[in-house]
Amino acid sequence: MSNSDIIAAHYAASDRGDLAGMLAPLGPETTWTEAAGFPYAGTYTGPEEVRDNVFGAIAKDWDGYGFALGDLLDAGDTVIGIGTYQGKHRETGRSFTARVAHVWKFDGGEVTSFEQIVDSVPVVNAMNDSAEQ
Repeated sequence: MSNSDIIAAHYAASDRGDLAGMLAPLGPETTWTEAAGFPYAGTYTGPEEVRDNVFGAIAKDWDGYGFALGDLLDAGDTVIGIGTYQGKHRETGRSFTARVAHVWKFDGGEVTSFEQIVDSVPVVNAMNDSAEQ
């Protein structure tokens, strides 16, 4: 299975709502970085930290939160997913869409890191009752 196949399988699991399938490519030393300014910003290591600090937090705060993949770019040991996040915040009832890029790094066929690059302003605004629409 190629590196891009591994990431395509991650996104297919996301489309199915299969959290275990989404976490499957992550090893215990894989780092996962959510962008500064994003509500779940930080770097987490291993599938359990990612599950708890990213996907668990998203599931608690949002309805219909998802990622729509537009392009999957294969650069060998780097795979980039470009797409759009969307969701509706449970507390405010406000929806958003935001463009995002995911940069996946591999070493020897194993995911070593994930980095999110995102326009976090629409996400933060959806969480804030006083933000201008």
